[in-house]
Amino acid sequence: MAEELQRNIALLIDSDNASPAGIDPVLTVLAELGQVNIRRAYGNWRKPALKSWADLVHRYGIEPQQQFDLTRGKNATDMKMTIDAMDLMYRGRVHGFGIMSSDSDFMPLAMRIRQDGYPVYGFGSPKTPEAFRQACTRFIDVDALIRAEKEERANGKDGKLDQELLQLLFDAYNASKRDEKGFAKLSEVGQLAGNRSSFDTRNYGFTRLIDMIETIPNFATERRDGGQIWIKRLR
Repeated sequence: MAEELQRNIALLIDSDNASPAGIDPVLTVLAELGQVNIRRAYGNWRKPALKSWADLVHRYGIEPQQQFDLTRGKNATDMKMTIDAMDLMYRGRVHGFGIMSSDSDFMPLAMRIRQDGYPVYGFGSPKTPEAFRQACTRFIDVDALIRAEKEERANGKDGKLDQELLQLLFDAYNASKRDEKGFAKLSEVGQLAGNRSSFDTRNYGFTRLIDMIETIPNFATERRDGGQIWIKRLR
């Protein structure tokens, strides 16, 4: 698992056809493939409709890609995303892709990437055409992800701790693989938390993640053979 999480993943966002509210859970899901080091959002940033995305690019380390609407009814975004995806694939820089869009025009791109053996995760709305859904290795309904995340947050409030930090750890734990006793590998939880943000334990006064976890009563820890540390959420 640790080896897989070191893989380099590219997330390409069609800003005109993707909800900015889904960026958090999308990044968590993509952590199944590896570290999302390449994050690009495409669109005409002069459009007022993209303001919500523009407000997030710095927070999530997303590189905005400007595409002007040169001809009415024609979208240069699709073409630029396709070119960039092929460039990344043939340069050998990535091990998997995430395409955040509800546009069926990306069906040929997803199919072509898969033909070269790369996994493609698609993220779109419930109305996304079936052609694009089936072209992806895995298609995820972003609206469902957002609802699930809100439900998790409603069940995990604790005013005694930094709520934002606590929720980040809860989300990472919930996204981790757990054994029959409910324990998850601490290394995987840390990787997932780091994939969601610029999370670093040193920002909170701790040298190691285990030192932080052991101060949080919401988690139990267990050391197993080989020195691996596992954690379980208690409440």
